[in-house]
Amino acid sequence: MNNQKVAIVTGATGGIGKAIVKNLATSGYALAINYRLDEATANTLVKMVEENGGTALAYQADVSDFEASKTFVASVLEDLGSIDLLVNNAGITKDQLMLRMKENDFDTVMNVNLKGAWNMCKHVTRPMFKQKSGSIVNITSVIGQMGNAGQANYAASKAGMIGLTKSLAKEYGKKNITVNAVSPGFIETKMTESLDEAFKETYLKTIPLGRGGTPGEVAELVEFLASEKARYITGQVIGINGGMYS
Repeated sequence: MNNQKVAIVTGATGGIGKAIVKNLATSGYALAINYRLDEATANTLVKMVEENGGTALAYQADVSDFEASKTFVASVLEDLGSIDLLVNNAGITKDQLMLRMKENDFDTVMNVNLKGAWNMCKHVTRPMFKQKSGSIVNITSVIGQMGNAGQANYAASKAGMIGLTKSLAKEYGKKNITVNAVSPGFIETKMTESLDEAFKETYLKTIPLGRGGTPGEVAELVEFLASEKARYITGQVIGINGGMYS
C-alpha cells in the first residue's frame, strides 16, 4: 500500500457510521468498513468511496467477539498495511425499565457497546504502539453522562466507554496516540425518525439550540479529533448535543 492513512470504523452501516465513513474518505483515508449483518449497505459504502477515487474494504465481524475482532484487525493490517485511526461506533440499544429488563438485555448491550470497544482497542494497541502514532475515537452518548429512565444498560455501557477513553489516554500518550470520546445527544437518524412526534417535540424543548444534530456534524468532530490540529487533545469527552447537557 502507499502512505495513505487507514481508518477502521465499526458499526459503519448506521446513520452516524455512514457519515463518518463518507467524511473520512473525503479526507483521504483508506476505509475498513465494519458491519455485523448489513452487508448490502457496507458494499454500497465501499462502492461510493471507490467511485470517488478512494479506497475501502468491507469486513464482517461481530466486535463483541474477542477472536472475531482480533481476526478483523489482522485482516485490515494485511490488506491495507496500517491502522492510523480506530472509530469505535458499533452500538445497540435494548431499552426497558429496570423492573422488566432481562439479564440478556443488559449483557448484550454491554458486550457490544463496551466490550466491543475494548476488544478493538486491545487489538490495535500493538500495531499503533509499533508505529508510535494513531488516534482512537470512541462514540459514547450523552445518556452515558446524564442517564435516562429505561436505559440503564445503555447508559452504563456508554459511561464505561468514557472510563475506557480516559484510562487509555494515560496509557497511550507516551506512544503519541490520542484517545478521545465523542458524546452525541439527539442526532437525526432513522432511529430517531421513528420516534413518536409528541415525544420528539418534548425532547427538542430540552435542547437550547432547538434542533437535533446531524450525523454529518458528528463526523466532522471525529475527523477533527483524528487530525493534526488535535494532536494535543487526548482523554477528553466532547459533547455534541446542542447544549442539552454540559
